[in-house]
Amino acid sequence: MSFKVVFIGAGSIGFTRKIVQDLLGVPEFRDIEIAFTDINPENLDMVTQLCQRDIDHNGLPIKIQSTLDRREALRNARYVLTVVRVGGLDAFQHDVDIPMKYGVDQCVGDTLCAGGLMYAQRGIPVMLDICQDLLEVGEPGAMIFNYANPMAMMTWAANTYGGVQTIGLCHGVQNGHKLMAEAYGLPQEEIDIICAGINHQTWYLDIKHKGEDIRGDLLKALEAHPRISEEEKVRIDVLKRFGYFSTESNGHLSEYLPWYRKRASELNDWISLDKWIHGESGGYLRVCTEGRNWFKTDFPYWMSEPPAPYSPNNRGIEHGSYIIEGLETGRVYRGHFNVPNNGIISNLPDDAIIEAPGYVDRNGISMPTVGDLPLGCAAICQQSVDVQRLGVLAAVNGDDELLRQAMILDPLVGAVCTPPEAWQMTDEMLVALADWMPQYKEAIVGAKERLADAENLLPTKDGYKGAARLKTRSVEELAEDKESIRALATKHDKG
Repeated sequence: MSFKVVFIGAGSIGFTRKIVQDLLGVPEFRDIEIAFTDINPENLDMVTQLCQRDIDHNGLPIKIQSTLDRREALRNARYVLTVVRVGGLDAFQHDVDIPMKYGVDQCVGDTLCAGGLMYAQRGIPVMLDICQDLLEVGEPGAMIFNYANPMAMMTWAANTYGGVQTIGLCHGVQNGHKLMAEAYGLPQEEIDIICAGINHQTWYLDIKHKGEDIRGDLLKALEAHPRISEEEKVRIDVLKRFGYFSTESNGHLSEYLPWYRKRASELNDWISLDKWIHGESGGYLRVCTEGRNWFKTDFPYWMSEPPAPYSPNNRGIEHGSYIIEGLETGRVYRGHFNVPNNGIISNLPDDAIIEAPGYVDRNGISMPTVGDLPLGCAAICQQSVDVQRLGVLAAVNGDDELLRQAMILDPLVGAVCTPPEAWQMTDEMLVALADWMPQYKEAIVGAKERLADAENLLPTKDGYKGAARLKTRSVEELAEDKESIRALATKHDKG
């Protein structure tokens, strides 16, 4: 069979390479078309070289279409995978550092909170442009699989305002599943789960081992595990208080809630610095920066390593290739997908993007009804949904009033900032990120004027790096720890 798959933001090198490996591990996909596009010619060239070498080594006849012309890449596409990070790490630096001046200490800053909201303001206009191009030059009924953050807001915009069926895909459910299996001391494949909620705030509603309900044993298992009990203090505390375990990592979850990162003096009580994902201040920015810098240095090593083997038994945990396999071959695949709610979770709004179990086959993607979430879990999700809705509408319309309201309603920003501080922080971010947000041209003029009025500016912690910030290592320092940084360059360059 033949069809076209397009990677937008293909310069996310390690991630793109692995998804291609997953996709071409399906025997029926030996002659599909693959196109890569990115705005960074250097990264695009590197990922094309790596993946074409893998393809040639596996004896497949595919020649990657590699182009800076996104519209040309999308021509005749059936499936599109978006992995974009608009503004790259230059913009991401502002997402982390400006809020830090106001005491908003983010670990990641790409999904919710101040950083996630500004990420959405940059990404949503580009996502809508992608949708428009796909409608004009792609196959009728073409689909987008969105891996780009902020997952919920980007997927919401594409479905509601872009007119393209878009499925948001994440690996949080799978990673949490693996973590619980480790805590229980059981093989992961023996544990059945049902999760539902919103991306990065999805809840394990059902946990069974060989048909027996073991959800009630989870807290004891987590607290008894010597490493997990130290690394996942926020997740364990939320489980204690709300009765359900969240899919998302300690660092991510801590910045979606108003309780754990509000006081610098107490942050270290809730996090671990052994890995960035457990709560380090600006941790994701650090590892992305290190991974990018190291990959450019280490690219010859990647090309000297053996090519990646393609086989059905050598595929990863990302949903994308399995969904395409189900749609094209009819093999049934079950996963957890981000889609418009439309009654799937009955106590969250219909227009929200929810994450819930789904099944894929030739008939499409089917999402069973979950019903009500537990009230406490639904309340946590609802807070984020309200912020997401405001953020999406702000991005689509270039409405800085809605953006400011989203900022102050964000749980962590609201826990740390007064309204005047949130407004001034938004002004600073609008000005710093102006190059990537043309829809705010008029608002940015006003923001610049207010920031120029030095007498009326609120004081900030200029130069403050956060309560648990680690130094970004130089390439020379990274060279002393090659194996771990190679792993980071592979895993964490995803949008």
